Amino acid sequence: MQIKPLGKVIILIVLIGLGIGVWRLWSKIAPSAAVKETVIPGKVTLGEAPNSAASPDAKFVLPGTGLGVANKPEVRFLGYAWNAQMGILLANGGAQATQGSLMAKHGVNLKWSRQDDNSKLQEALVSFATELSQGNPQPTKGAHFITIMGDGGAAFLQGLNPVLRRIGPEYQAKIVDAAGYSRGEDKLMGPAEWKANPSASRGGFVAGVVRDGDWNIAQKWLGDNGLRTNPDEKTYDPDALNWVNASDYIDATQKYIAGYSETRPVVRNGKRTGETKTITVDAVVTWTPGDVAVAEKKGGLVSIVSTKEYSSQMPCVVIGIDKWMRSNRSTVDGMIAAIAEGGDAIKASPAALQRGSEISAELYHEADAGPEFWSKYFRGVTETDKTGESVELGGSSVNNLADSLLAFGLVPGSSNLVAATYTDFGNLVKSQYPELVPTFPSADSIIDTSYLSDVAKQVAPNKTVIAAVKPIYNKKKAITAVIGRRNWNIQFNAGKATFTPQAKQELQKLLRSLLIASGTVVEVHGHTDNQGNPATSKPLSEARAFAVKQWLEAKSPVNFPEGRVRVFAHGDSNPIAPNTTPEGRARNRRVEIVIGTNR
Repeated sequence: MQIKPLGKVIILIVLIGLGIGVWRLWSKIAPSAAVKETVIPGKVTLGEAPNSAASPDAKFVLPGTGLGVANKPEVRFLGYAWNAQMGILLANGGAQATQGSLMAKHGVNLKWSRQDDNSKLQEALVSFATELSQGNPQPTKGAHFITIMGDGGAAFLQGLNPVLRRIGPEYQAKIVDAAGYSRGEDKLMGPAEWKANPSASRGGFVAGVVRDGDWNIAQKWLGDNGLRTNPDEKTYDPDALNWVNASDYIDATQKYIAGYSETRPVVRNGKRTGETKTITVDAVVTWTPGDVAVAEKKGGLVSIVSTKEYSSQMPCVVIGIDKWMRSNRSTVDGMIAAIAEGGDAIKASPAALQRGSEISAELYHEADAGPEFWSKYFRGVTETDKTGESVELGGSSVNNLADSLLAFGLVPGSSNLVAATYTDFGNLVKSQYPELVPTFPSADSIIDTSYLSDVAKQVAPNKTVIAAVKPIYNKKKAITAVIGRRNWNIQFNAGKATFTPQAKQELQKLLRSLLIASGTVVEVHGHTDNQGNPATSKPLSEARAFAVKQWLEAKSPVNFPEGRVRVFAHGDSNPIAPNTTPEGRARNRRVEIVIGTNR
């Protein structure tokens, strides 16, 4: 039987609902599942993602207010209320590309609108792709582009691309740019004792959007410190960090401010003890202005860890539909060039930051958040909260072309930070919630760097566009604040400082993990068992630690410059297991990675 057009539309709507429903079901299905055993989150290691200085020829010309390119097809763009997008907003001059704006200069009639709901962002891309597949080369429904937090990309695209694939393989959503980064505003806020002693967080009760970007920050911090998370949102484990799901990042802060409580059954090792306990939210994962609300309305929490330390974790990635982008390459190239120039202007000019903040206030419509709010918290500040505690608030950055090329590993000697973030956090969610995210698209299949490469060739065909992107570390200054301390099972050949074949997979995980934690200094501590000559054990442990250091620096010299990785040798002086068994000796032959800051 032939299906009529109306029937096809109905079927497609059902399929869209099923695919997008994955995202919405996360907060509904998981809590009702069987009790899960708490787990130590998988290791996620972030690398240095330095933010470059402005280009030497960066300029800022105040855009006008009238429409600039009304004769061009409209390019609709949806994004969060997020300071990392300020380069986009400045480049546009307002909600729609204005006269004299950078978008108008590049012939792009971009229209920007706020949308904080990920499921709505997915729906917009599906609506756009559906109309495109029906023969309209310039769809009037949905959105051409959206931005999301890059560390949530795997879960977002796993809920989206299977639906798009039913429309056609050429309609997949792909990441083509990174407009900026969260650099401190997204954070885990908790009692000050957690910062001094991460183990004190056991039994904590955190409000946040579970399986979202800010939740990821806490998961990485737990993994970096060998601590456990409770993925069951209906139970309480006193030996793990526990969660209550919030509808959004503001709801998360309100739960803390209001003293939200629940009575839950107590579990240990995934089994109910028969007890119940009433628990009250004592920590939160959120972003600006949520962190500001916590400080001003209640206080008592500090920034335990944030995207200031995990500085490549949260790129503001730009996503569009592959088929349309390939057919409109000049428009995509022009948009990316304008975004990069907007970021460059904000780096170079206080007037550009001021204008970008004014546009942010106009378009975000946050209560009591005028231009001065967005400019202050774009830079990031340390303020005194309601209890008198000092707390770090805000912090974002925008990308110019140099930053974007570095983010995608297009600078010689650099690694693809966006791919590392996408892959490691995708694996993290998949490991804890396999019933919801059983798999996700590979990074290679959803990242298209060809547009950025086009822009780089057009902007600087005969010279490098990378200026001051390589970070400088003071190798004489020790770590002053430890963020994480964890052992890695990097296997060496007996009595040697050479890696076994099995070590390479672990080294790749370590590389990705340190690429995400790009705002940190790295200490590599070498340890051995007590076998062999004690006089040679310490030199051997040092040689093994140096082997790890040299491997990292050879793999990605831009992300691991001189001074970032330091080596320490301990020989057999710090065993973590008895040396009386082969298993214990194997555990003692280890490499411990300590990450921290020395600012």
